[in-house]
Amino acid sequence: MTRGPLHIGVVAAFDEARGLGTVSDSSGSEWPFHCTRIADGSRTIRVGTAVVFCVVTGHLGRMEACRVTEVGADGGSDGGSDRVRK
Repeated sequence: MTRGPLHIGVVAAFDEARGLGTVSDSSGSEWPFHCTRIADGSRTIRVGTAVVFCVVTGHLGRMEACRVTEVGADGGSDGGSDRVRK
């Protein structure tokens, strides 16, 4: 799967029970994502969280957000190396 360019946006919706959400980018486009696409492995994210993400062709051939990453999540620019990765 090819990674696309990075987009900046915000989490518009997230249903934790289903693991499904959407992010809106700066142009107003909305992209669906599954909780497994959250980059830090947490499988949950709050609505309204500022994020960066890429858009790729997902399952069933539709475009979806991937590598959804909270902006400033670690308070620095080291890419979150102090976080525990699963």
